[in-house]
Amino acid sequence: MSRSKRITLGITAGALALGAGLGVTGMASAATTPSPSASSSASTDSSASTDGFRGHKGDRGQIAADLATKLGVDEAKVTEAIQAFREANKPTTAPTEGTKPDRTAQDAAMAKSLATALGVDESKVTAALTEIRAAAQAERAAALKTKLDTAVKDGTLTQAEADAVTKAVEKGVIGGGGR
Repeated sequence: MSRSKRITLGITAGALALGAGLGVTGMASAATTPSPSASSSASTDSSASTDGFRGHKGDRGQIAADLATKLGVDEAKVTEAIQAFREANKPTTAPTEGTKPDRTAQDAAMAKSLATALGVDESKVTAALTEIRAAAQAERAAALKTKLDTAVKDGTLTQAEADAVTKAVEKGVIGGGGR
């Protein structure tokens, strides 16, 4: 295989991994888009969020459902509490390039806000959010593995290239894997 083809394949693999991991990289720095109505209904906007769960199973409603199940509270109350947290924590300015919000502080603020709103112990909310985030990360890793395995099988990438992409994502070099 020629050197230019290897470089092209490496760049393609990096782009693939980056695309697979973009749901994580937007995390809390992404601006939210307000919903069309000012009501606090159970419906939610599926654009970028300020809570680090953007893209979790494709919609915010799933986050509320997962939290409600783990915490033993009504899903509508969880949805309302999440919406209130997002509204209260909307970024007022666009993030500057190269800066990341303090995810730990943001996670703690969200857990505290939800715990207060739902009348649940903060440690339970923190544990539930951690479990949900871990499950979402595992889903993204499995999807990336499937894509890379297919690329290797199809001859688009070598196994070594696929392994390199996986390692780069896990270490947070590309695609926002890692913490």
